[in-house]
This record gives sequence, structure tokens and C-alpha cells, in this order.
Amino acid sequence: MTQTASPIKVFIVEDDNLYSRLVKYVFELDPDHEVYLFSTGKECIDNLHLEPDIISLDYTLPDLDGRVVFEKIQRYNPNIEVIMLSGQNDISIAMELIHLGIHDYIVKDEDTKDRLRVSIQKLKNSLKLKQEVEVLKEELENRYNFDKTIIGNSPSMKRVFKLLEKAIKTDISISITGETGVGKEVIAKSIHYGSRRRNGAFIAVNVSAIPKDLLESELFGYEKGAFTGANATKPGQFELADQGTLFLDEIAEMDFVLQSKLLRALQEREVVRVGGAMPIKFDARIIVATHKNLADEVERGNFREDLYYRLLGLPFEVPPLRERGNDILLLARHFLHEFSELNTLGRKVLSKEAKEKIMLYSYPGNVRELKAIVELACVMSEGEIIEAEDIKFNSPRKANNFLSQEHSLKEYTRQIIHHFLDKYDKDVLLVAKKLDIGKSTIYRMLKEDTLENSPRANN
Repeated sequence: MTQTASPIKVFIVEDDNLYSRLVKYVFELDPDHEVYLFSTGKECIDNLHLEPDIISLDYTLPDLDGRVVFEKIQRYNPNIEVIMLSGQNDISIAMELIHLGIHDYIVKDEDTKDRLRVSIQKLKNSLKLKQEVEVLKEELENRYNFDKTIIGNSPSMKRVFKLLEKAIKTDISISITGETGVGKEVIAKSIHYGSRRRNGAFIAVNVSAIPKDLLESELFGYEKGAFTGANATKPGQFELADQGTLFLDEIAEMDFVLQSKLLRALQEREVVRVGGAMPIKFDARIIVATHKNLADEVERGNFREDLYYRLLGLPFEVPPLRERGNDILLLARHFLHEFSELNTLGRKVLSKEAKEKIMLYSYPGNVRELKAIVELACVMSEGEIIEAEDIKFNSPRKANNFLSQEHSLKEYTRQIIHHFLDKYDKDVLLVAKKLDIGKSTIYRMLKEDTLENSPRANN
């Protein structure tokens, strides 16, 4: 739920009762202003712990000079906006104070009320915008808090959570591998918004989506006139990610020649725009992702080995959904609740048959596909209960079906047991319970596997 911005807190520091009432009246025209009145500079300074947003400050106070009070306000919190009111129509004083950082200098005369209203409106718009940005930033950080948004209790996902806890504590480079749709960008955003760089930008670039002859200028930027159509200087994504995180998705698709330029940029922590000569320093964390095995790509000669080691950092392997067991139902319930709430569809629950159908599918499109399936089921269902017939599988790729191959019943049994052992991290007791077989059956099969694979058996 979107948070509402808090009221704007205002201090009015004025010893002249007439102007004190006038300024108070102008501020209170807006009910979003919370006004406090003070008649001395000391009272204002002593109450700065109340964290005002705006201070209307008289230049001539009975105890302190307005300039002195302003300097103390600045030392306490330079983000507090100050409007100075003065009986002196001295342009040199006004210019000096504005140079020091006050928002406005208003002379006390017959136009004070109108000038004050205009000044307050400008300040209000600026402060509201700042508050909205802070609220949105907080919502974004919460959205990508991995404790809340990355869902799973499977052993493989618990390993991911442990790595996430380590990743957010340092600036080490991150490499994420996993099939398409497993949530690699969600992992990257969770690392960014959990780290010290959360206030910087998160810049995502899909390497495979940008033509290779344009990718260099997209990453490093270009100078005006560098090529036809370069009508203005454009900073690259490395510059935009300064103090934040640069996420390079599908890094394995990068052209081999550009890989060498990327390596140099990472080594020197600087880029040179296309058509430029001056190096530009950047300070960005690098996170890369790919659905391919980068080590294999190095072996095939498609990826530079030195760049591979530069990017490897802390490696994440995000498991495919089909290997995550009951995480499938946890995610389905999450997507169900999220979609129902967003579209005011009321409470929706999965029937027993719908749950069984969801659990039997292999999800070649992974988490992304499950989300689409659940959202469609929400729309298709007639009432509160989502039935099995509401679950539609429309993947363009056929799920792997081991029944299409001809094996003996014993071999099928062996494949099923191995599948569940991999799925549940070699937990024999849990697999025996899931398959409703004795654990001795599993141990016997494992013993047979050992004997079959021994050197004596192969002689």
C-alpha cells in the first residue's frame, strides 16, 4: 500500500506580532502545514530537534542576528529550507544570504503577503516531491527485500538466501546463472537494495537486446558528433550507475571484441565515451547474469577467460522451479494473493485438485511462467475456489516427458527416485515419505548404483 506524505512542519520565528500573525495566516491557508511560533532565535535553535521542513526567519531578532540563526540551522540540518523576512530593502544583504543558501529573501512591505504565498508554494511543491521520492524509494527497497519477496523453503533456495546475506555486506562482483525466468534480475535488485548502494541507481542492461554495433555507445556513452545521428553528448550506462549498481543481463551474448573494452573498463574503473578522449571515472557495483554456463563458453572460445575471472566474483546459481518442490505452491499462493489484491477480485484459493495439477507440471518457463498461469487462473475462475480446469498450461515448449522413452519399470523407478533425491538434497527419509516407499528400497538402489559403477563391474 502506498504511504501518504507527512505534513510539512513550519517554524515561524518573528518578534513582531503583526507579521507573526500574517505569516501564520499565509502558511495555514494550506492544511498540510503544521505551524510552530517562536519569538527569539534561541527558541528556534532549541527546538530544531522537532525537525522542521521550513523556517520563516526574521532578519532582526531581539536576541540573535538572523544570519547567526541561519548558520546554526545550516549546521544542524542543511536540508531545512529558510525564508528570510527583513525590514531592510538592501539588495547586497539579500544576495549574500541567498548565496549562503536561504530559499528566499522577502522585504516587509505591502507586498509581503503575496510574495510569501508564491515563495511558500514553490517550496511546498519542492518538498512534496522530495517526500514522494523518499516514500517511493522506501517502497522500492521493501519490494526487493529478499526476506519478503524471494519466496522459498527448498534446500536450493536456502543456499541462495545464505549467499544473499553475504552479497549485501560487500561490493564484490556478482555472477548469476540460471534458466530464463528463474528471477535473476530479482536477485540482482535484492542485492542492490539491500546493500550500501541502495540510494544509488540500479541500471539494468540486457546485452542480448541491443545490436552489437550500438552496445558500446550504450554502455560507455558518446560525444556529440561521434557518428551520424549523435546530435548531443550522451552519458553511458556506466556513468549513470555511478554510486549504484550496473546489472548486465545475458552477458554471454556480448561480442568478443567489446569484451576486451569491458575488461579494461572494469580494471581501470573508468570509461571513454565513443568519439571522446577523456577517461571518465565511475564507482559502480557490477552484477552479471546469463542462462548459459560461462565456463563452458570460455572453453568454446566464445568468452574471454580474463573477463570471466573478473566478473565471477560471488557466483549464484538460481535453481529452476521444477527442482524447488513445495516452493511451487508457496509461489502460487503469493502470486494469487498479489494479483487478486491488485485487481480487487476478492479472496481466491486453490482447490486440492488445482494444487496437484500445479505440482505435476515441469515449468519450462520457470517462475515467470508460474506467475502467468496463476494470474490467468484468477481471471478464469468463477468464484473463490480455483479449480483444476482453471489451470491452463500454454508453454510453447513441451515439458520433458520421460514416458516418451521406453524403459523397464525398474529403470523408471530408478529415474524417479534419483529425481526426488536431487530435488530434496539427498534427504532419503523425506524422499521415502514423498514416494510412499521404504527407505531400504532407496538404500538398496544406491548400493546397486555403486556396484554397477565400480571398476570391477566394468571389467
